[in-house]
Amino acid sequence: MVGESGISDGMSILADNDPGAHGPVRTVIEGAAARIVLSRPERRNALSHEMLEGVIAALDAMHADRSIRVVVLAADGPAFSSGHDLREVQSAPAERIEALFALCARMMLRMREIPQPVIARVHGVATAAGCQMVAACDLAIAAEGATFATPGVNIGLFCSTPAVPIVRSIGRKRAMEMLLTGDAIDARTALDWGLVNRVVPLDALDEAVDALAARIASVSADTVALGKRAFYAQLERDEHDAYAIASQAMCENMSLPDASEGIAAFLEKRPASWRR
Repeated sequence: MVGESGISDGMSILADNDPGAHGPVRTVIEGAAARIVLSRPERRNALSHEMLEGVIAALDAMHADRSIRVVVLAADGPAFSSGHDLREVQSAPAERIEALFALCARMMLRMREIPQPVIARVHGVATAAGCQMVAACDLAIAAEGATFATPGVNIGLFCSTPAVPIVRSIGRKRAMEMLLTGDAIDARTALDWGLVNRVVPLDALDEAVDALAARIASVSADTVALGKRAFYAQLERDEHDAYAIASQAMCENMSLPDASEGIAAFLEKRPASWRR
Protein backbone atom coordinates (compact mmCIF):
# COMPACT_ATOMS: atom_id res chain seq x y z
CA MET A 1 0.00 0.00 0.00
CA VAL A 2 1.39 3.38 -1.01
CA GLY A 3 0.77 6.31 1.32
CA GLU A 4 0.51 10.00 0.48
CA SER A 5 4.28 10.33 0.60
CA GLY A 6 4.74 7.96 -2.31
CA ILE A 7 6.62 5.47 -0.12
CA SER A 8 4.89 2.19 0.56
CA ASP A 9 3.55 1.45 4.00
CA GLY A 10 4.69 -2.12 3.50
CA MET A 11 7.54 -3.71 1.57
CA SER A 12 7.33 -5.33 -1.84
CA ILE A 13 10.24 -7.53 -2.77
CA LEU A 14 10.46 -7.56 -6.55
CA ALA A 15 13.83 -9.24 -6.70
CA ASP A 16 14.45 -12.80 -5.56
CA ASN A 17 14.82 -12.53 -1.79
CA ASP A 18 16.58 -15.87 -1.39
CA PRO A 19 20.16 -14.92 -0.40
CA GLY A 20 21.48 -17.89 -2.34
CA ALA A 21 19.74 -16.85 -5.53
CA HIS A 22 20.22 -13.10 -5.96
CA GLY A 23 24.01 -13.02 -6.10
CA PRO A 24 25.98 -10.21 -4.44
CA VAL A 25 23.37 -7.51 -5.14
CA ARG A 26 19.62 -7.51 -4.61
CA THR A 27 16.97 -4.90 -5.27
CA VAL A 28 14.00 -4.17 -3.02
CA ILE A 29 11.16 -1.92 -4.16
CA GLU A 30 9.34 0.03 -1.45
CA GLY A 31 6.65 2.06 -3.20
CA ALA A 32 8.38 4.95 -4.98
CA ALA A 33 11.75 4.08 -3.43
CA ALA A 34 14.18 1.34 -4.41
CA ARG A 35 16.89 -0.21 -2.26
CA ILE A 36 20.01 -1.57 -3.91
CA VAL A 37 21.48 -3.87 -1.30
CA LEU A 38 25.10 -5.06 -1.25
CA SER A 39 24.74 -8.67 -0.19
CA ARG A 40 28.12 -10.27 0.31
CA PRO A 41 28.25 -10.12 4.11
CA GLU A 42 30.74 -12.96 4.47
CA ARG A 43 33.31 -10.75 2.70
CA ARG A 44 32.16 -7.50 4.40
CA ASN A 45 30.56 -6.51 1.08
CA ALA A 46 33.91 -6.24 -0.68
CA LEU A 47 33.40 -4.81 -4.16
CA SER A 48 34.12 -7.72 -6.47
CA HIS A 49 33.83 -7.41 -10.24
CA GLU A 50 30.51 -9.25 -10.04
CA MET A 51 29.16 -6.92 -7.35
CA LEU A 52 30.13 -3.80 -9.30
CA GLU A 53 28.37 -5.16 -12.38
CA GLY A 54 25.33 -5.95 -10.24
CA VAL A 55 25.12 -2.43 -8.83
CA ILE A 56 25.48 -0.90 -12.30
CA ALA A 57 22.71 -3.15 -13.63
CA ALA A 58 20.47 -2.15 -10.72
CA LEU A 59 21.17 1.55 -11.29
CA ASP A 60 20.42 1.15 -14.99
CA ALA A 61 17.10 -0.47 -14.08
CA MET A 62 16.29 2.44 -11.76
CA HIS A 63 17.14 4.91 -14.53
CA ALA A 64 14.65 3.19 -16.82
CA ASP A 65 11.89 2.93 -14.20
CA ARG A 66 10.34 6.37 -13.90
CA SER A 67 8.02 5.20 -11.11
CA ILE A 68 11.10 5.09 -8.85
CA ARG A 69 11.70 8.53 -7.35
CA VAL A 70 14.57 7.85 -4.93
CA VAL A 71 17.22 5.13 -4.53
CA VAL A 72 18.76 3.89 -1.29
CA LEU A 73 22.13 2.14 -1.30
CA ALA A 74 22.28 -0.26 1.66
CA ALA A 75 24.14 -3.39 2.73
CA ASP A 76 23.57 -6.74 4.44
CA GLY A 77 25.63 -7.97 7.37
CA PRO A 78 27.80 -6.11 9.89
CA ALA A 79 29.58 -3.81 7.40
CA PHE A 80 28.56 -1.37 4.71
CA SER A 81 31.56 -2.15 2.49
CA SER A 82 35.23 -2.84 3.07
CA GLY A 83 36.21 -1.64 -0.40
CA HIS A 84 37.77 -3.63 -3.20
CA ASP A 85 38.29 -7.36 -2.75
CA LEU A 86 42.05 -7.64 -2.25
CA ARG A 87 41.99 -11.36 -2.99
CA GLU A 88 40.59 -10.58 -6.41
CA VAL A 89 43.26 -8.01 -7.29
CA GLN A 90 46.31 -9.51 -5.56
CA SER A 91 47.52 -11.67 -8.44
CA ALA A 92 45.40 -10.27 -11.26
CA PRO A 93 47.08 -9.22 -14.53
CA ALA A 94 47.37 -5.51 -15.24
CA GLU A 95 44.57 -5.50 -17.79
CA ARG A 96 42.19 -7.15 -15.31
CA ILE A 97 43.02 -4.55 -12.65
CA GLU A 98 42.57 -1.74 -15.17
CA ALA A 99 39.16 -3.13 -16.14
CA LEU A 100 38.14 -3.43 -12.49
CA PHE A 101 38.97 0.18 -11.62
CA ALA A 102 37.29 1.40 -14.81
CA LEU A 103 34.19 -0.57 -13.83
CA CYS A 104 34.28 0.91 -10.33
CA ALA A 105 34.55 4.45 -11.72
CA ARG A 106 31.63 3.70 -14.02
CA MET A 107 29.54 2.57 -11.05
CA MET A 108 30.36 5.69 -9.01
CA LEU A 109 29.53 7.97 -11.93
CA ARG A 110 26.33 6.07 -12.65
CA MET A 111 25.00 7.02 -9.21
CA ARG A 112 25.46 10.65 -10.21
CA GLU A 113 23.99 10.17 -13.70
CA ILE A 114 20.66 8.58 -12.82
CA PRO A 115 17.82 11.09 -12.36
CA GLN A 116 16.86 9.84 -8.89
CA PRO A 117 18.74 11.03 -5.79
CA VAL A 118 20.78 8.24 -4.18
CA ILE A 119 20.92 7.97 -0.38
CA ALA A 120 23.63 5.88 1.31
CA ARG A 121 22.36 3.97 4.35
CA VAL A 122 25.59 3.40 6.25
CA HIS A 123 26.27 1.07 9.16
CA GLY A 124 29.45 -0.59 10.36
CA VAL A 125 32.59 0.15 8.37
CA ALA A 126 32.85 1.99 5.06
CA THR A 127 36.48 1.79 4.02
CA ALA A 128 38.45 2.56 0.85
CA ALA A 129 36.06 2.13 -2.10
CA GLY A 130 33.27 1.63 0.44
CA CYS A 131 33.94 5.13 1.76
CA GLN A 132 34.15 6.27 -1.86
CA MET A 133 30.60 4.96 -2.41
CA VAL A 134 29.30 6.99 0.52
CA ALA A 135 30.95 10.15 -0.81
CA ALA A 136 29.66 9.47 -4.34
CA CYS A 137 26.02 9.23 -3.20
CA ASP A 138 23.95 12.38 -3.27
CA LEU A 139 23.05 12.03 0.43
CA ALA A 140 24.11 9.81 3.31
CA ILE A 141 22.69 8.84 6.69
CA ALA A 142 24.95 6.92 9.09
CA ALA A 143 24.37 4.89 12.20
CA GLU A 144 26.19 6.12 15.31
CA GLY A 145 28.65 3.23 15.25
CA ALA A 146 29.66 3.67 11.61
CA THR A 147 33.31 4.37 10.79
CA PHE A 148 34.96 5.68 7.63
CA ALA A 149 38.52 5.28 6.40
CA THR A 150 40.80 5.22 3.38
CA PRO A 151 43.46 2.87 4.79
CA GLY A 152 45.15 1.85 1.56
CA VAL A 153 48.35 3.75 2.39
CA ASN A 154 48.96 1.26 5.20
CA ILE A 155 49.26 -1.61 2.72
CA GLY A 156 51.16 0.37 0.11
CA LEU A 157 48.12 1.18 -2.02
CA PHE A 158 47.17 4.87 -1.86
CA CYS A 159 43.39 5.36 -2.15
CA SER A 160 43.59 7.55 -5.26
CA THR A 161 40.18 6.71 -6.71
CA PRO A 162 38.32 7.03 -3.38
CA ALA A 163 39.90 10.46 -3.10
CA VAL A 164 37.93 11.73 -6.10
CA PRO A 165 34.48 12.05 -4.44
CA ILE A 166 35.84 12.30 -0.90
CA VAL A 167 37.80 15.51 -1.52
CA ARG A 168 34.73 16.95 -3.19
CA SER A 169 32.74 16.20 -0.05
CA ILE A 170 35.06 17.17 2.79
CA GLY A 171 37.75 19.41 1.29
CA ARG A 172 41.46 19.05 0.59
CA LYS A 173 43.03 19.15 4.05
CA ARG A 174 40.63 16.69 5.65
CA ALA A 175 40.75 14.36 2.66
CA MET A 176 44.54 14.34 2.69
CA GLU A 177 44.58 13.55 6.40
CA MET A 178 42.39 10.49 5.77
CA LEU A 179 44.43 9.44 2.75
CA LEU A 180 47.90 9.96 4.27
CA THR A 181 47.22 8.35 7.64
CA GLY A 182 44.60 5.74 6.82
CA ASP A 183 43.06 6.48 10.22
CA ALA A 184 39.33 5.95 10.64
CA ILE A 185 36.92 8.71 11.55
CA ASP A 186 33.73 8.08 13.49
CA ALA A 187 30.22 8.97 12.36
CA ARG A 188 30.10 12.24 14.29
CA THR A 189 33.34 13.40 12.68
CA ALA A 190 32.01 12.36 9.28
CA LEU A 191 28.95 14.51 9.97
CA ASP A 192 31.07 17.47 11.08
CA TRP A 193 33.26 17.15 7.98
CA GLY A 194 30.33 16.87 5.57
CA LEU A 195 30.76 13.27 4.48
CA VAL A 196 27.26 12.37 5.75
CA ASN A 197 24.09 14.40 6.25
CA ARG A 198 23.07 13.06 9.64
CA VAL A 199 23.86 10.45 12.27
CA VAL A 200 21.21 8.44 14.11
CA PRO A 201 21.13 5.44 16.46
CA LEU A 202 21.38 2.14 14.61
CA ASP A 203 17.83 1.16 15.55
CA ALA A 204 16.56 4.43 14.04
CA LEU A 205 18.56 4.17 10.80
CA ASP A 206 15.82 2.74 8.61
CA GLU A 207 13.28 5.20 9.95
CA ALA A 208 15.57 8.14 9.18
CA VAL A 209 16.40 6.87 5.69
CA ASP A 210 12.74 6.19 4.91
CA ALA A 211 11.71 9.64 6.15
CA LEU A 212 14.28 11.35 3.93
CA ALA A 213 13.29 9.18 0.96
CA ALA A 214 9.61 10.01 1.54
CA ARG A 215 10.38 13.72 1.69
CA ILE A 216 12.19 13.56 -1.65
CA ALA A 217 9.42 11.45 -3.19
CA SER A 218 6.85 14.07 -2.22
CA VAL A 219 8.10 16.65 -4.73
CA SER A 220 8.20 16.70 -8.53
CA ALA A 221 10.38 13.92 -9.92
CA ASP A 222 10.99 15.87 -13.15
CA THR A 223 12.16 18.90 -11.20
CA VAL A 224 14.45 16.78 -9.00
CA ALA A 225 15.98 15.06 -12.04
CA LEU A 226 16.67 18.37 -13.78
CA GLY A 227 18.03 19.94 -10.60
CA LYS A 228 20.34 17.03 -9.84
CA ARG A 229 21.78 17.15 -13.35
CA ALA A 230 22.34 20.92 -13.18
CA PHE A 231 23.87 20.74 -9.69
CA TYR A 232 26.66 18.41 -10.79
CA ALA A 233 27.16 20.14 -14.13
CA GLN A 234 28.03 23.43 -12.43
CA LEU A 235 29.81 22.05 -9.38
CA GLU A 236 33.40 22.09 -10.60
CA ARG A 237 33.09 25.07 -12.93
CA ASP A 238 34.19 28.63 -12.28
CA GLU A 239 31.50 30.99 -11.03
CA HIS A 240 30.82 32.54 -14.43
CA ASP A 241 30.28 29.17 -16.15
CA ALA A 242 28.37 27.85 -13.15
CA TYR A 243 25.85 30.69 -13.38
CA ALA A 244 25.43 30.08 -17.13
CA ILE A 245 24.69 26.40 -16.52
CA ALA A 246 22.41 27.08 -13.56
CA SER A 247 20.52 29.85 -15.39
CA GLN A 248 19.87 27.56 -18.36
CA ALA A 249 18.64 24.90 -15.96
CA MET A 250 16.25 27.39 -14.34
CA CYS A 251 14.85 28.28 -17.77
CA GLU A 252 14.35 24.60 -18.59
CA ASN A 253 12.77 24.05 -15.20
CA MET A 254 10.32 26.90 -15.71
CA SER A 255 9.08 25.23 -18.91
CA LEU A 256 8.16 22.01 -17.08
CA PRO A 257 4.45 21.43 -16.44
CA ASP A 258 5.25 20.71 -12.79
CA ALA A 259 6.71 24.18 -12.41
CA SER A 260 3.51 25.77 -13.68
CA GLU A 261 1.49 23.53 -11.38
CA GLY A 262 3.71 24.23 -8.37
CA ILE A 263 3.52 28.01 -8.80
CA ALA A 264 -0.24 27.89 -9.30
CA ALA A 265 -0.69 25.69 -6.24
CA PHE A 266 1.42 28.05 -4.13
CA LEU A 267 -0.52 31.12 -5.24
CA GLU A 268 -3.85 29.32 -4.80
CA LYS A 269 -2.78 28.00 -1.38
CA ARG A 270 -3.45 24.34 -2.23
CA PRO A 271 -1.34 21.15 -2.44
CA ALA A 272 0.40 20.64 -5.80
CA SER A 273 -0.55 17.73 -8.02
CA TRP A 274 2.65 16.55 -9.67
CA ARG A 275 2.68 14.69 -12.96
CA ARG A 276 4.59 11.90 -11.23
